Amino acid sequence: MTAPVWITEKIKKRKGTDDIVRLLRSLNLHTVCEEAKCPNLGECFRKGTATFLILGNICTRNCRFCAIKKGKPDKVDENEPLRVAQAVKKLGLDYAVITSVTRDDLQDGGASIFADTIREIRRIMQNTGIEVLTPDFKGDRNALNVVLNAKPDVFNHNVETVPSLYSKIRPIADYNRSLSVLKYAKEIAPEIFTKSGIMLGLGETIPEVKDVLYDLRENNVDMITIGQYLQPSSRHYPIQEYIHPDVFAALMEFAYSIGFGFVASAPLVRSSYNAKEGFFKMKNEKDKMKNNKDSSWPKADGRWRKD
Repeated sequence: MTAPVWITEKIKKRKGTDDIVRLLRSLNLHTVCEEAKCPNLGECFRKGTATFLILGNICTRNCRFCAIKKGKPDKVDENEPLRVAQAVKKLGLDYAVITSVTRDDLQDGGASIFADTIREIRRIMQNTGIEVLTPDFKGDRNALNVVLNAKPDVFNHNVETVPSLYSKIRPIADYNRSLSVLKYAKEIAPEIFTKSGIMLGLGETIPEVKDVLYDLRENNVDMITIGQYLQPSSRHYPIQEYIHPDVFAALMEFAYSIGFGFVASAPLVRSSYNAKEGFFKMKNEKDKMKNNKDSSWPKADGRWRKD
């Protein structure tokens, strides 16, 4: 299936990334931008931003959409959190995104390394905003507590696709478990913004996508990213459809109408795309509410769903 022009034109613009790549290599760090072959790599690297990939670059799961290597991971590097913080300082980032491979081989799923990374960044760069994009930790609330107690500004966990495609796309994951992870994060740390993401073009229908958006809002998820699935190689799940930009625009409007505070929806949107802009938009809105003597954050109540 030939990619349309709105996909191919932007992917060509990847020049000007050498300095950041050299810095990352000097610190023995990975980014999901490189490992997952993100189409926005050039744009984000030129802006001096990157999403750090911790806990190695080998995943224990076999999601069919993902370009990250699968297999037996290396031993956990206890010094990695410090090196990530050093990279954040050298890049002068005022917002850092931390994600990881899934580490089902670890008792806590790597939660302690997430927490250590947050704390190291806070120690070195106190004013830097921090977003974590985590695996589901098999739904382990103790692991979630470890991450949330370190106080990231944004807790992100992607549902990735609609429930009907999980057996084909994410056979080890569970849609309801992912919803419960997001729900629990908001319940025990309401001051932390929650976020999720979904890909289109895997064979889902628009009503299914809207149902996912309803589900996320009913679990008080604040922010959502919606992007086009791009097949990393011939070994991965094939693209079923290229979704037109107008559909993404319509879904953005719909998502805002049901209460999301920030929506990024376009063909090349990825989980961390414009993450800094999304966080500061949410933070500014929350600060306005506090100034109006109302510190509560709007909660979903299901009033939008039309069964």
